[in-house]
Amino acid sequence: MVRRSGSSISQEELYSAADDAAREELDDARLLDLDAGDESPFLRGQKRIPVRRGSLPKKTASRLTWGAIALSLAFLCCLGVAALYHYGEHSWRFRVESSDDIQVAGLDNVTRSQVMEVMGADIGRNIFFIPLDEREKQLEQIPWVESASVMRFVPNRLRVEIHERTPVGFARVGSRILLIDGSGTLMELPVSGNRKYSFPVILGTNPGEPQSTRSARMKIYTDLTSQLDSGGAHYSQDLSEVDLSDPDDVKVLANDPKGEVLVHLGSSNYLERYKVYVSHLQQWRQQFDKLESVDLRYDRQVIVNPDLGGAVKEPPLSLSAVKSAMAAGVKSAALLRRERLPAKSATSLAPSTLEKPLAKAPAKVQPAKSYRKPPAATKKVSAEPAKNVTKQAPPKLQPAAQKANAPLAAPARSAGITSKKKPSPAIAKGQEQP
Repeated sequence: MVRRSGSSISQEELYSAADDAAREELDDARLLDLDAGDESPFLRGQKRIPVRRGSLPKKTASRLTWGAIALSLAFLCCLGVAALYHYGEHSWRFRVESSDDIQVAGLDNVTRSQVMEVMGADIGRNIFFIPLDEREKQLEQIPWVESASVMRFVPNRLRVEIHERTPVGFARVGSRILLIDGSGTLMELPVSGNRKYSFPVILGTNPGEPQSTRSARMKIYTDLTSQLDSGGAHYSQDLSEVDLSDPDDVKVLANDPKGEVLVHLGSSNYLERYKVYVSHLQQWRQQFDKLESVDLRYDRQVIVNPDLGGAVKEPPLSLSAVKSAMAAGVKSAALLRRERLPAKSATSLAPSTLEKPLAKAPAKVQPAKSYRKPPAATKKVSAEPAKNVTKQAPPKLQPAAQKANAPLAAPARSAGITSKKKPSPAIAKGQEQP
């Protein structure tokens, strides 16, 4: 057998004749697969398989899922809060055991016992059931307390903060001396007596008057002290008393080593009028033997020693009230009992003695003088006819002024005067009867 030389081998040499039929079938199958893979897109598409969908949209289902989760969380939170509330309501840890669990701050004139009279009812009570607003209102009923604040601190502590009132003067109410603030609230004197005040005593306050009346008077007092202390003068420290009973005539009792002087300041220009008093005080003391009061209400006119010889009569103070008042700093001149004295002769100074006008003085009307009429002479009536009757000359007429100033004549004796005329029978008959 001759062997061929070459680089290629034919198909006939590789396969035998018996395998030709099988080879042809394999080639046909390959051709069918190629035709199926290279099918044109313009031919009819294959049948789609339907996809099964739910009854709700996917977005709605997602929302419902998150809502259910939120409701579950809220329910769990409510259960937790309810459990905490039940624990806080019944647990002994939130109960105020004693007064040591109540802290009080801001006490100066208010005592802790006064605060505990209000807060003592909460000892042994759950801290969450203490009415804080009600306790604050009760604490503000204490005269010295202006405002109060009550706070709770977990687990079982309370804190009370007190803001006290600021006194501006002493007030004489009946037979007592109290402290008073700018709004007219009366306060008891400090019990300890360690703190002293330098205030004048305010007169004209009545025990039963309303708060609004005292508040209006205290506005006048505040205006007075602010004017007297303006410019660094501090004249209010020289006052022992301030009488506010008449709003149109504020009267002050000024201290002086030679004696207190009652000064009328009217209803305005307090500082200017008080400066007139200070500048002329020594001159008036040299001019008058005793200087008790000065009226400075009028225009370029000063009335020295007017009708008021002292302050308005006040009831006497008890010994304990005097001791407590002196311990609090009340000046001794304000503790003396002065009564309204009889009217004295007033002296009006000339306008040239003043430096500046004050207020226009009202016209003075001199009261008419009243004179007592001399009693009529008693006449003795006799039933017998008159004998040896001496005719008397009629009295001479005197001028009205001279007659008014003449001393009153003594009543004439009945024995020395007889009647000239015969009495009527009725009169004579009446005299004869026993």
